[in-house]
Amino acid sequence: MTEIVTEGSGWHEQPGDRAELDVSFSAVARTRSDAVQDLGRHMAAAEAALSRPGLQVRHRRLRVHNEWRGDRMIGCRAAEDVALLVTDVAELDAVLSALVAAEPADLHGPRWVLADPAAALREAQRRAVADARTRAEGYAAAVGGTLGPLLRLSEAAEHAAPVAYRTAAAESTGPDVRSLGLEPEPVRVTARCTTTWTLEP
Repeated sequence: MTEIVTEGSGWHEQPGDRAELDVSFSAVARTRSDAVQDLGRHMAAAEAALSRPGLQVRHRRLRVHNEWRGDRMIGCRAAEDVALLVTDVAELDAVLSALVAAEPADLHGPRWVLADPAAALREAQRRAVADARTRAEGYAAAVGGTLGPLLRLSEAAEHAAPVAYRTAAAESTGPDVRSLGLEPEPVRVTARCTTTWTLEP
């Protein structure tokens, strides 16, 4: 039995409907206890920003460590890292404005993700298999045969890459972040496969 082996690729792209943010707050004092207490006051002031509609706190992590100048300890730093998920992208600008107004030590994001990545992957897989079949049909016709049934299929992991997509900005009471270009971005999911088909005369 003669076989035809082809590779196929396909992708599906849709706007991200979730955004991940990482934010951290810190305080420095002469002792660990004072640093943690100062951080607690800072976090209490930031709770309004962390409790906004359309925002989920995924986890919080505490870090406490000594501060050094050369070989001399000059105090202690306490920090809390907070991982956030924006579930309503219409609230993104308001969330970012509120977070910036809370004066974090660091803010990273957004990273765009899909609420249902499995559906996007299924469509990319369908296109990858169709691409592989089209290639196989071309080779079968080139040798004067026809394409038979599929014998084997293997698949690679999906990949994601952003493409710019603009949406309306929301109003907020904090700094205006609309000019920063932090619009939702479509997420591209790519699938690749290898197929083996029979070649029929």
